[in-house]
Amino acid sequence: MRTLGQKRAEFALNKVADIPQDKKEKFKPFSAGAPSMILQNGFGQALAFWIAKGKNEHMTMFNIVKEWLCRNNLTTGQNATEFIKNISQMEQTQYLTAQKETLALLEWVKRYANAGL
Repeated sequence: MRTLGQKRAEFALNKVADIPQDKKEKFKPFSAGAPSMILQNGFGQALAFWIAKGKNEHMTMFNIVKEWLCRNNLTTGQNATEFIKNISQMEQTQYLTAQKETLALLEWVKRYANAGL
């Protein structure tokens, strides 16, 4: 049986490996700052900012987070609007759990992006 940490690492590796090589140069520094953006501005605010920016690296990160949280039944949402709406309507404990899980995932994303994988 694999731990949640192992599943998280494998998911992050697969997602970073799927990023086209020409997009990885912009994704790498963005991935390094994404966790601090969440901690400084708030979880929902950071997600909304990434959607608003709409650049490839922002949407790639948003989609990684969205897929992971939905896959692990922490929230739902067929598209960005539904996902953000569901995040904004969570109870505080659910919201903090989703934020904590996102930060744990982003540590793996950041490591793999920095490794050039």
